[in-house]
Amino acid sequence: MVISDLFIRRPIMTTLIMIAILLFGIVGYRLLPVSDLPNVDFPSINVTANLPGANPDTMASAVATPLERQFSTIAGLDSMSSTNSQGITNITLTFSLDRSIDAAAQDVQAMISKAAKLLPQNMPSPPSYQKVNPADQPVLYLAVSSPELPLSQVYEYADTFIGQRISMINGVAQVVIFGSQKYAVRAQLDPKALASRSIGLNEVAAAVQNANVNLPTGTMEGHHTEYTIQATGQLYDAVAYRPLIVAYRNGMPVRLDELGSVVDSVENDRIAAWYTNKRGMVLAILRQPGPNTIEIVDSIKQLLPKFRQQIPGAVDINILYDRTDSIRDSVSDVKFTLFLSICLVVLVIFLFLRNLSATIIPSLALPMSIIGTFAVMYVTGYSIDNLSLMALVLAVGFIVDDAIVMLENIMRHIEHGETVMEAAFRGSREIGFTILSMTNSLVAVFITVLFMPGILGRLLHEFGQKHSRLFDLSERFFNAMRSGYESSLQVVLRHRLLVMVGNVAILAATIALFAFYPKGYGFIPNDDTGRLLAFTEAQQGISYDSMKAHQERLASIVRKDPNVIDFMSGIGPSGISTTGNVGRIFMRLKDRSERKLSADDIIKELTPKLSGEPGMKVFIQNPPLITIGGRLTKSPYQFTLQSTDTDELYKNAALFEQKMAALPMLTDVTSDLQIKSPQVNVVIDRDKASSHGVTAQQVEDALQTAYSQEQISTIYAPNNQYQVIMELEPAYQKEPSLLSLLYIKSNTGQLVPLSTLTSFTENAGPLTINHSGQFPSVTISFNTKPDVSLGEAVGAVEKLSRQSLPATVSASFQGQAQAFKDSIKGIWLLLILAIIVIYIVLGILYESFIHPITILSGLPSAGFGALITLMLFGYELNIYSFVGIIMLIGIVKKNAIMMIDFALDVQRNEGKAPMEAIYQGCIIRFRPIMMTTMAALMGTLPIALGLGAGSQSRRPLGLAVVGGLLFSQLITLYLTPVFYTYMESLQSTYTNMRLRHKARKAKTATATDKVQ
Repeated sequence: MVISDLFIRRPIMTTLIMIAILLFGIVGYRLLPVSDLPNVDFPSINVTANLPGANPDTMASAVATPLERQFSTIAGLDSMSSTNSQGITNITLTFSLDRSIDAAAQDVQAMISKAAKLLPQNMPSPPSYQKVNPADQPVLYLAVSSPELPLSQVYEYADTFIGQRISMINGVAQVVIFGSQKYAVRAQLDPKALASRSIGLNEVAAAVQNANVNLPTGTMEGHHTEYTIQATGQLYDAVAYRPLIVAYRNGMPVRLDELGSVVDSVENDRIAAWYTNKRGMVLAILRQPGPNTIEIVDSIKQLLPKFRQQIPGAVDINILYDRTDSIRDSVSDVKFTLFLSICLVVLVIFLFLRNLSATIIPSLALPMSIIGTFAVMYVTGYSIDNLSLMALVLAVGFIVDDAIVMLENIMRHIEHGETVMEAAFRGSREIGFTILSMTNSLVAVFITVLFMPGILGRLLHEFGQKHSRLFDLSERFFNAMRSGYESSLQVVLRHRLLVMVGNVAILAATIALFAFYPKGYGFIPNDDTGRLLAFTEAQQGISYDSMKAHQERLASIVRKDPNVIDFMSGIGPSGISTTGNVGRIFMRLKDRSERKLSADDIIKELTPKLSGEPGMKVFIQNPPLITIGGRLTKSPYQFTLQSTDTDELYKNAALFEQKMAALPMLTDVTSDLQIKSPQVNVVIDRDKASSHGVTAQQVEDALQTAYSQEQISTIYAPNNQYQVIMELEPAYQKEPSLLSLLYIKSNTGQLVPLSTLTSFTENAGPLTINHSGQFPSVTISFNTKPDVSLGEAVGAVEKLSRQSLPATVSASFQGQAQAFKDSIKGIWLLLILAIIVIYIVLGILYESFIHPITILSGLPSAGFGALITLMLFGYELNIYSFVGIIMLIGIVKKNAIMMIDFALDVQRNEGKAPMEAIYQGCIIRFRPIMMTTMAALMGTLPIALGLGAGSQSRRPLGLAVVGGLLFSQLITLYLTPVFYTYMESLQSTYTNMRLRHKARKAKTATATDKVQ
């Protein structure tokens, strides 16, 4: 008894099982998270350390290096990079995909504690970390602005009321505030006023520190009452600081406001952000690797009405960009595609069988199988996303195949006069092994995908009869097709050698196409998600005022673009950038239906306009759906150079960047090498300093206090803490010659001019120093020109590096480019392994070495058809088209299995010759072959048409399947029977040779016995 007999005999059991699958599937669907893509986020942690006033060299050597030495010992660390700029170090740690982000964070914290004793002791706070990839794109942008309130007060609402609350939401990694304007009191001193009163900078700092205190003052305990002692040691604003007595001269007090100006200001007055044309703040919400994007954004949106109630009406909160909009649209579109595919497949079945009740049976199998899949997806931790839904769309054609083949065989027996029950038992037993072979061999295709390593493997884990005129037409059409096939098959079987020669030619052409076809597989192609990110870069050392003017002019160009509905602009070291010469513009585009140009076309149109601003470089990106690596560079692909000799590294990196820019297939070539920032060297004459009673530390302390915006005290408010900053007045910070106005207080109490103790020289120095691993590095980023594949670009850059770089400079791709290289290493192996696994499975099922070869003989034609179709429509091989080719391997062999299984059964039971048996098998199985192929075509056709949000990126998959199916169907209908006859002849010849050999051995043995 076959397994189908049990379900035929027990219809109530079958019905209840179907109902259970349906219920569990519905529950699973409601619980599944929704995202644009499967969770393929690398566990990433960003470590930040601050040392105000320290130059990039100091940050790299004194801060980054001790931390990197400790981090490098953490298990599962995949990559480590750092950026060191003025006063700040950012270290990005990326771990292997199987590493828990929480466990990795614990290890990072332990290593920070271990490195603490090696770090500078004057750091204002220990290094901190966030479980976030700094290169990842935010899931939500919120713009906060006010036409009436000061920016520091707007920041208070943005940070305390909004940012802190959002940070508490599960899955939120960090809330980055672009253009932050946190309140601070600034004491801006006049060096001439200090010198005339013989007051040193250290005296002023000490006076402020002593005047602004917040110490525990205790309690008083009486007989009946306890009193809390509260002193007014805290000063909260600039007005309170101005009358502070710094010192007494000639018996008269010298107050703070006599030495300069004391103003209400902000912590960093060299950063700015705009929302369209208004100054404000933009909150960028980044998620942790893994959590559901839609859940996070929905939770934030639920809080917005409460925020609007708590803050003044003069403060506006606007959603600048919501990443889930494109996710919802794209997933909704794939759902519609799934529904359309089901309808088309059911229509195919209906037209071929022309029987309503017979059509209902496989039509029930479709939703039942799909809904049941949701329960399995929930248990295995998958999500509803573009890839998993697209896999279901493709599965529509496969799911119905088995039902079609089973039903068609039963219907054939009913048409021969058998009762429904007799036909059900007999038809299911006849076709059971065929279905088993088709299903197991199809499963074997995707087993190989499950073992594929890396990000590509992680992505692919988730994938009563009434006749009418129409019926008569379809009947005549099908009969005409079958009649034509019978006649043409007879002709083909008479010219078998010609067919084999043609197959060899197709095989050679397929191999050649695979070898030379443009390759971009391994990645998700960029969708038009309605967002653009532009990086603006000015010359190194540009002033804040000049950078602000340039950025505002660029923003005015963006504002006029008819495709942009909203945008934010920002400059200064915050969030993405740590240098003052780099800005960013994030643009939200109009809905795709409201604009004529795609995102990529808008980039082409907007780039020349923005690049027309003198002294500015502009790099515009369509941000990728998946961020690979921890670097967000100005162009999407990265090539990193490393060397222990920084001079040699920087020299070769600059030359290599120029040579890369000259390559014809590359564009937007730039690097993070910034070593030409103007700097002033203060050379201390130690002998003179010693003779005046001044130490080198006193010189550097004075410089730090005067120019590093040093925090000298803290204001402790009920909801926050604010800095008191001391510096020279802005007028005395503009030119290096003004350094001579600075005085140092010696150990004897005398003021000594800085110019007496030092000499000044001007040269260029580093604006940033970068490390990869623990070594100095320079990362060159680039993009490919239109119609240039990533494979071509990677090959050209590798060739150039071999020709140009010395042995002391190592080079490697990073991010997407490296992931591309890793994926192509195993892609051929994966295809070959899939074929080998199918061969093994089929060999076991058929107990034959040759019939699996016959079944697989149509694969070259499928690959050829897929590649030719992709070429005609101008698509390269990427992750989607690659999945399509993998699917073809599973589809094409089904036709051969149906033919060969029938032929073998006829030969075995009726003793017919191979030629006659395979001919009969082809004709009998013609209807189910056409039905299953048409079902697969109809299931994939909506994807191939490329309709809806994000459909252009998925279109290569549909085109590969449709093109491969159409061509291979035409070929395999004739190739498989020809191949079968040759294989049977080969096997018959081999069997006859063995029989003759055995006969000779037996005859020889008999003759020997007679002689004896």
